Amino acid sequence: MTDLKNIDVHELLPQCEPFVMVGHLLHFDMQRTETDMTVAPDNLFVENGVLAASGLVENIAQTCATRIGYINKYILKKGIQLGFIGAIRNLTIKELPAVGSTITTTIIVIEEIMGMIMVEAVVKSGENLLAEGIMKIALSKDEAIR
Repeated sequence: MTDLKNIDVHELLPQCEPFVMVGHLLHFDMQRTETDMTVAPDNLFVENGVLAASGLVENIAQTCATRIGYINKYILKKGIQLGFIGAIRNLTIKELPAVGSTITTTIIVIEEIMGMIMVEAVVKSGENLLAEGIMKIALSKDEAIR
């Protein structure tokens, strides 16, 4: 079995630098996926030394994309699929992570049907809860062109 942390997330995501908002895939199963990312000072979403709320939202979306990319590459043996945020519900931002912090994002699949995935997301730095909410992702039938 592949050591997940050694997978280059760029192979799983349709996004390219400087827009990649996940660092490593830490856990994958069909129900739960977990990623991490260290907040870099040159991150596009860093404002005044912290990752903005929009960066946390993008990190959640890209954790979903990492899950989809892993399924496509390692299970279905096909290319990267595009996904789009369809809805965000009950999003609570409790704290913004500072530059240098490592955040861990966990998504739990609530429902997956007809090209739509609904997940419950939790973002932490250590044991400190940063954000939580529900996100719906709509998948394109087309593969990404890279």
